[in-house]
Amino acid sequence: MLSHVVVAVTAGVVTAVATPAVARLSRRIGAYDHPVVVDAATDTIPPSRSSAVSGGRRPRVRRVPTLGGLGMLVGFLAALGVAWAIPGFRPLFTATSEPLALIVGVLVIAAVGVVDDLYDLPPTVKLAGQIVAALGVAVFGIQLVYFWIPGVEVLALSPDLGLPLTIIALVAMINAVNLIDGLDGLAAGVTAIAALAFFLFTVHSQTAGLGDTIPTSSTLVAAIVAGMAAGFLVHNWHPARIFMGDTGAMLLGLLLGAAGVAYVGRTTAPSAEDFTGTVPLVMPALVLAVPFLDTAFAVVRRLITRRPVAVGDRGHLHHLLLRAGHTHRRAVLVLYYWSTVAAFGSVGGAFLPWSRLVPWIIGAVGLGFVLTMLGTRASGDPAAMQVPPSHRGTA
Repeated sequence: MLSHVVVAVTAGVVTAVATPAVARLSRRIGAYDHPVVVDAATDTIPPSRSSAVSGGRRPRVRRVPTLGGLGMLVGFLAALGVAWAIPGFRPLFTATSEPLALIVGVLVIAAVGVVDDLYDLPPTVKLAGQIVAALGVAVFGIQLVYFWIPGVEVLALSPDLGLPLTIIALVAMINAVNLIDGLDGLAAGVTAIAALAFFLFTVHSQTAGLGDTIPTSSTLVAAIVAGMAAGFLVHNWHPARIFMGDTGAMLLGLLLGAAGVAYVGRTTAPSAEDFTGTVPLVMPALVLAVPFLDTAFAVVRRLITRRPVAVGDRGHLHHLLLRAGHTHRRAVLVLYYWSTVAAFGSVGGAFLPWSRLVPWIIGAVGLGFVLTMLGTRASGDPAAMQVPPSHRGTA
């Protein structure tokens, strides 16, 4: 556990230190997100330019640099290098090719993200880049080898079946994180919560002797992701000084997906504790329940309205909270809360009997509804009701 803490702290510190340098680079090359007109006194978005002027306050254009994902990329590579030097992780580097798979995948997805943040790639081209990154991860060693169907059996997957399933899982995770990156600090915070919950679950499973003895990168990657996201959040909390862009959102999604595949794909002998505690097969999706629900609603909403699925809109959960009257920060905190309930409620069964856990979950859900509805009481500030433009790349 101490070695994981060291790696997570390394990822967080290096990301936090590298991100300002990335922001300076973004400004130098003109890599900004879509400009936002804000009230110069309150740093909020006025309902209109004319109303801001009539109130005696002059609006200003807030230009936020993007490419923040490059800071997280530096943090990831530094943390992986530290892990290589720690004896406890040595079997992972000597007995498997998973670290190489991670490096290949993150470099490809970061390259795709940088190009998209600079030039706005067409959705089909961006999807193709995501598939190439996922393919690199799978081909070089992180792939679904076993597939557990509860109540049936463990299936050994052939490469021609394991490969496409792995790619689908990774691309789904990439887009789930990318879609929720619409408010300052939202994607970084939700990802940190999910990574921490998944880390605790996988460490518990390994301690309990569940699954295969082959070393996997699941716990290592989860620790690194939690550190990266926390380090970036230092600069991304509202009002954000830099956005992660597609570079960061897709990087976080790919790494979380790789951690899930690395864990699920090695679970060869699930016990009753796996099923009653949590189901490893769906654990990666459960810890990111809020982004996945948002993604599902977005797809259904666009199909019903006959809009292209890849074209963004303002119907995401964070947009709805803002329109209901929540301020920017409060909307993010509400989604943090729901993410925490979903993530830790999912893994909680591995640590507590369900008879003790369920009352806590019910109470947490009830409190969540109260906190969510409190924001709908009105704030008399029309600026708080204004929905800001989504960050570049958010669909």
